[in-house]
Amino acid sequence: MTLVVSALGSALFASWLPLQVSIVTVFLFAGPHNWFEFRYFLMRLPARFGKSRNFFLTAFAGIGFLTLTYVLLPVAFRFGSWSEEAWSIVIAGWNTLLLGWIGLLVWLRARQKQRSDWSWFPAVLLAAGALNWFAPLFFSLAIVYLHPLVALWFLDRHLLRTRPQWVRAYRRFILVLPVLLGLMIWRLSQTAPLTDDNGLFWRITQHSGAELLPAVSSHMLVSVHLFLEMLHYGVWIIALPFISSAIAGRERETRHQQFWKPASVPLVKHPRGFPKLIATMLVFAALLVVVLWFGFSFDYATTRDIYFTVAIAHVLAEAPFLLKML
Repeated sequence: MTLVVSALGSALFASWLPLQVSIVTVFLFAGPHNWFEFRYFLMRLPARFGKSRNFFLTAFAGIGFLTLTYVLLPVAFRFGSWSEEAWSIVIAGWNTLLLGWIGLLVWLRARQKQRSDWSWFPAVLLAAGALNWFAPLFFSLAIVYLHPLVALWFLDRHLLRTRPQWVRAYRRFILVLPVLLGLMIWRLSQTAPLTDDNGLFWRITQHSGAELLPAVSSHMLVSVHLFLEMLHYGVWIIALPFISSAIAGRERETRHQQFWKPASVPLVKHPRGFPKLIATMLVFAALLVVVLWFGFSFDYATTRDIYFTVAIAHVLAEAPFLLKML
């Protein structure tokens, strides 16, 4: 019931004042959710890669290369003379590299977990590749809308590992989300477009796909995307820490009892680990959150542009860690 009420509240706020709530939501939660996500990934990272060495090396190399090339795309667009067709080919090329990297990770994961059936994935990958080259900009927009839902998948897998008795209730809640989204789309599809007469509002509507979908109400697009982002932030900032706190309150011998404490990170507590390095990384990540808040305070629009460009790194990082949980 708590999950349903929270989702209803998020849907109402996202539908009522989408631009204003989007500004406040990103300001408050964009940075902290990245910090919690980073800490969670450190928890999932083994102290020694062992048989997963090739998997993690491929994952980190792909994250670095794809992030760098993605950050360079706006620079290339600004300083180059690109036709619409040529730029679509560039975008489709980057998307293809992304799909190829994910396909390679799935293949490496399948070699490790041979009892699982991965035969369906090549068909999905080829279909996604075809859709990408047919409409690369729409494919990129689909990633914007689908990415927040990955957090719900993380939460499902984490519950299966730590609180299996909650899984049934959680999956019932998941069934409520399409109903809420359907109601939002039905209610807002006929509303007037949002006023985007300033640079910040224009950025928010464009990020939600208003330019690609001019026939669709920008109010509906921004509200739906904001609602999905609020769910995403809720998983990383509220749900996963709450589950960890609940686990910590159980019997002391439970191995997950210090799930969110730095001392429980495998790379810290392992005899050959890196306690100072991990502690420094966590502190540095926290400082970046503060810097992001200052940036939003002084120049929200520019900071938002920079954040949503660099944030592709955490989007990419979710793929290998989710695959390790499957």
